[in-house]
Order: sequence, then C-alpha cells, then structure tokens
Amino acid sequence: MGLHLTPEARAAIDAADVLLYLSAEPLADRWVASLHRNARSLVPLYRVGVEREEIYAAIVDAILEPVRSGISVCAAFYGHPGVFVRPSHEAIRRARAEGYPARMLPAVSAEDCLFADLGVDPAEHGCASFDATAFLRRPRPLDTSACLVLWQVAAIGEGRAVAEGAHGRNLPILVERLLQSYPPEHEVVLYEAAPYPVAEPAIERLSLSALADAVPAPQATLYVPPVGAAAGAPAR
Repeated sequence: MGLHLTPEARAAIDAADVLLYLSAEPLADRWVASLHRNARSLVPLYRVGVEREEIYAAIVDAILEPVRSGISVCAAFYGHPGVFVRPSHEAIRRARAEGYPARMLPAVSAEDCLFADLGVDPAEHGCASFDATAFLRRPRPLDTSACLVLWQVAAIGEGRAVAEGAHGRNLPILVERLLQSYPPEHEVVLYEAAPYPVAEPAIERLSLSALADAVPAPQATLYVPPVGAAAGAPAR
C-alpha cells in the first residue's frame, strides 16, 4: 500500500488537520495511522448486520462533520478512492454543495493491479467492468470476445455487512448467469491484489463450473477472459 501512495496524496495527508482512513488490512491500518498526528480510522463504522447504506451514510457524516467545523480533512481509502467507494463520491458532492472546496486524487485500484499481475491489456480485446451484484440485477448482453471484470463477488446480493466466513454464498447464482454465455470449462481467475510490497497477489485459476464451489476472499475480484483467450500470465 505504501508504494502505491502518490507524492500528491502524501502531500494532501501532510497538509490536512485530520486524516480519516479506511483500510482492509491491520498492518496497513497501523501504517496509515502513523502518517499523521491526528489520524482516525473509519473501520469501527462497519458493523456486522448493519445495512451497507447506513454504514456509507455514517462514513459520509464522519467526513463532513469536521469539514463543517472549518477543519481541513483528508479521507484516505484503500485502492482507488473513486472505484467502488460510494461514500467518497457522496462526501465530495455534499461538501461542494455546501460551499466547501473538495477534490479527489487518483490512485491505484485493484483493477490496475489485476492488469499488471495477470498480464492483461484491456485495450487488446476491450474490457467490461461491473459490480457483481449490479451485473446480476440488470441483465445486459455480454460480449464474450472482450474481458470481463466483476467486482465484489464475495458479497453478491448482500445488503448488509457480513461476518467473516459468510462471503461468497451467492456465488452459484453468478455462475449460473455466466454459464449462459461461457462454456463450463472456460478458465476464470479469482484475483486479490497483494496488500504489501513483500507479498504476492492471490491468483486462483479454475474452470467456470468449479467457481460455484469456490470460497472467495472478501476483496476478491473475478476476471473472465475472452472466449478463446488464456486467463492471463502465470503468477509470479
């Protein structure tokens, strides 16, 4: 995570009066906290059984409360702050609507890491990227000649924060949908970016038919290569 922190983002952290942050890893959590004398984690706002929309609203309120007090705030999220981070977009929208200056800085997303780790060039065949739940709820024609990236496959249909071990229970529903367009033997990849510079990414290659029995990590992303193409470069 530290190597992905841009100089621009680090400057924003240093210039802020308070750093609010959300991390998915304990070690990364401690490292981010060490970057600022007034750092506060947003992780306690995630509570098992609570509706995600309620959690997101609480995160937005936690960001805006100090802003309204005239305090300079930097909110840091793991990955890219604008990719599947609804509270970041909403906090910026509301801050601007209330007359406060707010901006988002670019960063490295899990998809960027996926392209690098799997050796995938999204421009070669084209690429479609969806939240897995939205992909199922709003059926659309699939171009199987292009790459398909499905986010948050471990939380399909989950409107509430779930406990450890409950992830992926609705994965068979996604597999059933994909089997309408892809052959059962089509190789797919469950991917999770490396959380630390010394770690390797988690790359699990399996057939589409076997995916229904898989237990994805909470942060796993599903990569479905084009029909007739390999699922990417081998793991390092």
